[in-house]
Amino acid sequence: MQIALVHDYLAQDGGAERVLKSLHEIWPDAPIFVLFHDKEKIRFFNNKNIRESFLAKMPFRNSSYQWYLPWMPLATEQHNLKGFDVVISTSSMFAKGVITSPNTLHISYCHTPPRFLWADNYNYISDLKQNRFIKFLLPHFIHRLRIWDKMSVDRVDNFIANSRTVQQRINKYYRRESEVIYPPVELSSCSLQKTSTYYAAGGRLVGYKRFDLIVKAFNRLQWPLKIFGDGPELNSLRKIAKNNIEFLGQITDEEKGKILSGARAFIHPQLEDFGITAVEAMACGRPVIAFSQGGATETVISNETGVFFHAQTWESLLDKLLHFNYENWDSGKIREQAAKFDAINFKNNIKKYVTDRYEDFKNGFNQQALIG
Repeated sequence: MQIALVHDYLAQDGGAERVLKSLHEIWPDAPIFVLFHDKEKIRFFNNKNIRESFLAKMPFRNSSYQWYLPWMPLATEQHNLKGFDVVISTSSMFAKGVITSPNTLHISYCHTPPRFLWADNYNYISDLKQNRFIKFLLPHFIHRLRIWDKMSVDRVDNFIANSRTVQQRINKYYRRESEVIYPPVELSSCSLQKTSTYYAAGGRLVGYKRFDLIVKAFNRLQWPLKIFGDGPELNSLRKIAKNNIEFLGQITDEEKGKILSGARAFIHPQLEDFGITAVEAMACGRPVIAFSQGGATETVISNETGVFFHAQTWESLLDKLLHFNYENWDSGKIREQAAKFDAINFKNNIKKYVTDRYEDFKNGFNQQALIG
């Protein structure tokens, strides 16, 4: 069985890239097709068989790749996937839009239908730090990209969703069924330790993850807080943060494990598709204080592995923190919940799924045939 992996692009180190890494560990001989690869930021794949699109030759594609959005569908369609039995795309943008031959099974592991085209369209445009001319033009491009994205769904034989939250979005926006296979979480860097006096938060510092709510709440509490990670919101968060808040920047998995293990709790204020970092915190035995929507509702057990606040405001988070008892949590029980999402389980589940669907496909039985 000849397998090819397709990913949107390698420009940031996040949960989607960890899925790709696990897939490549299952099928190490599979080439990886991407729009482009930033070898300085994503070094794990530097010695792998990476096949880039024509966008890799464009200027400023690492620092300003968003400017190439209108050309990404075309570049995706030009991936040469002839001769492969199975194509597995991992996508939160356009990778699922690849064109495969009639004898090739296409399975798409969907992290989410593109946020900027569907669920978060208005927020995406309003959050842009561009001039008025760009904000005027962008909706016209987004309209065309949305049409292409909807058409690309028909090129997928089987969808996998990374959570029930994403499964619902796939059904709403694409009208397609999917099976949930939770993404892999590496638990090896997490250990149970004695807690310190600080709280922790972290991940990609982007607008929709709402780290501003954490900063505003802890500015008033004056409790120690450690925030790890990098992103476009880092400078603006630093400007409003008081001295009790420490920004650690990009850290290693080992360093992150130590930070999470020593925290009184991990703060998770965003509506996330899944939320790998929250599970990593639980793997370190620490409770999670999470916004009560999205993937966290599937991983955090209320009053057993964490607690929820119900309005996405700093006031609601502050109230939950004031009433949060950081003592008497069963670290072992919290870690047991996280172990359900271990990378080994992901690999076993995804390998079985691909093998079963390929057998169905060879026998002329697949999802698209049923729809037709």
